[in-house]
Amino acid sequence: MLNNKFDLHSPFKPAGDQPQAIAKLIELIKQGNRNQVLLGITGSGKTYSMANVIAELNRPTLIITHNKTLTAQLASEFEEFFPNNAVHYFVSYYDYYQPEAYLPRTDTYIEKETDINEEIDRLRNAATQALLTRRDVIIVASVSCIYGLGNPADYLELSMFLKIGQSIKREKILRRLVDLRYHRNDLEIRRGTYRVRGDVLEINLSSEQQALKISFYGDEIDNIETIDTLTGRVISKLKETIIFPAKHFVTTDDKMDKAHDGIKQELETQIAFLEKNGKLLEAQRIKQRTEFDLEMIKETGYVNGIENYSRHIDGRTPGSPPGTLIDYFPDDILLFIDESHQTVPQIKGMYEGDRSRKTTLIEYGFRLPSALDNRPLKFQEFLEKTNQITYVSATPGPYELRMAYEENSNPPSAIGGGGRNSKLKSPPEYSPEMPLAQIIQYCPAIVQQVIRPTGLVDPKISIKPINGQVDSATEEIKKRIAANERVLVTTLTKRMAEELSEYLADLNIKVHHLHSEIITLERLEILRDLRAGVYDVVVGINLLREGLDLPEVSLVLILDADKEGFLRSETSLIQTMGRAARHINGQVIMYADRVTGSMQRAIAETQRRRQIQEAYNKKHGIMPKGIVKSIRESRLSGAKPAGQILEEAGGEVDLSRMNMLEMRNYIAELTDQMELAADNFEFERAAMLRDRIKQLNELKKMKKHKLNM
Repeated sequence: MLNNKFDLHSPFKPAGDQPQAIAKLIELIKQGNRNQVLLGITGSGKTYSMANVIAELNRPTLIITHNKTLTAQLASEFEEFFPNNAVHYFVSYYDYYQPEAYLPRTDTYIEKETDINEEIDRLRNAATQALLTRRDVIIVASVSCIYGLGNPADYLELSMFLKIGQSIKREKILRRLVDLRYHRNDLEIRRGTYRVRGDVLEINLSSEQQALKISFYGDEIDNIETIDTLTGRVISKLKETIIFPAKHFVTTDDKMDKAHDGIKQELETQIAFLEKNGKLLEAQRIKQRTEFDLEMIKETGYVNGIENYSRHIDGRTPGSPPGTLIDYFPDDILLFIDESHQTVPQIKGMYEGDRSRKTTLIEYGFRLPSALDNRPLKFQEFLEKTNQITYVSATPGPYELRMAYEENSNPPSAIGGGGRNSKLKSPPEYSPEMPLAQIIQYCPAIVQQVIRPTGLVDPKISIKPINGQVDSATEEIKKRIAANERVLVTTLTKRMAEELSEYLADLNIKVHHLHSEIITLERLEILRDLRAGVYDVVVGINLLREGLDLPEVSLVLILDADKEGFLRSETSLIQTMGRAARHINGQVIMYADRVTGSMQRAIAETQRRRQIQEAYNKKHGIMPKGIVKSIRESRLSGAKPAGQILEEAGGEVDLSRMNMLEMRNYIAELTDQMELAADNFEFERAAMLRDRIKQLNELKKMKKHKLNM
């Protein structure tokens, strides 16, 4: 195994409070601390700090995020920081995923159907293979990394080592390739296939974009090269190589024989149970389905849905956790959970949702009980598989704060926060109601990073009464428009957002509303138009999404701020107020008749950060500078905004008026809706969207064909 070191490349050095944050995190992790929090505000360079920690500790690293978009963005950033190391991207490889489900109410069985993205599948294979061959590896993954991935021991055991001069019959290699789930295709070489031409064997590896060319001289390997699959051009010459399985779900013949016997025994037990309870139809159904699967596995080594038998194939005991990406890491894994206030709840919720769907399938004879063990990790299992965790967020959640506090809380003078009193007071017990400043005071494992390189400080906050809030908001908006600045307004309901937008528009204010019923591709256009000055105001419900970068916005108006709930929680308020933190004149006005607990904590935290930032700027003679950022072309560059071209008629969209880019993005939007419906167990809606996507893809192919004629 290679023992490469991380080589950090960056045109700048740590600045602001990045040096102290990096040093503290490194010290905590070296000391063996279990839980630590990097509380880094937006624009403070959290990713760069993480990169410095990784480079210093030189340990294989896993970074988990809560969505694919953020995962891809982070992976790109880390690739720039570590161009000479192995940075990989690991997300679900499905472009389309319809899980197997049964709806008893309508007696509807929905078969599992998937559309695998070949490139993402290749990247997943590349990630696991890198982990098994070197240490300088960073994997940026979505929460899909806690799903079953097959046994890494079998994956490694079945790999095939080849080197120049090795004496081995070509036929033996071909048989091994079949065991590794490679398929022979002498007409076309593509990923996961091989072909034979005389004394030359070409293998398109599951993890690479190029092919492996092996030349024989009799029964001896004479040459090993990597080649371009299209041109056949030699890219590099190798002395040796390792060929890993084309799929993650592989096992040895001995284990498969034992699995066959175990599945048959479980089938007999389940049939007896169903018949005893008068479920004769279900008993016949499970018998027929399982026997078919067993025959397919015996003859071909594979069947659609083979992962449902993974517990038998792995030789695991009932209820034991499956192998996941985390099992491919060595014991000294370095783990970051990014945007932890979003990601931790996702990890916690995966198991129960998966179990609910499978329980219904088992009850009605579609699956054996062991299918329950093909699942994501329970949260406790996830914790047991990890050693040290660094939670990264501008607004860490109660779980992360509690874990860090309960493990590390000390009297202030014991951690350098005081020292005149001879008697040290014990820290209070953690409570979600504790002010963040107090938690930080007692807990050295919460590392702050609140200084921005630009010197910008958090926005000023004021509170005004709800009575007359619309008139007051209108006057504030007019002041900002006169200064050529932009405004965000948040409401509690869609209706309020739309009505307020209409009211402002009647006053000749350039405004647009924004909520969940506006499709993603049009949301992007609206936000881009806000920056460009097409609109001066955007009115929405939830404008706190991570990554919402609008440096032209100087004012955020929060209507009905005293209505406690998700949209007016402490975390939501801090995230929303942060939208004004990128402008030198940033200000937040909250309309409320009382100060709720969430408001009080959010205001206190923002003011605390602002005081630190102002003190730092004064000490170092820094004059805050506004962010000047170019407005990039939207991904719909060259296309009309979706609102101009999407005309609905009976639920149908007129594709004839879209260009190819608009069509592709509209299909992507429907795919997002389908995945959301499946996640919410709305399987009938997911199936309807699936059929619509298929239809649209066919129309897109026809349109593309006409363009090429």
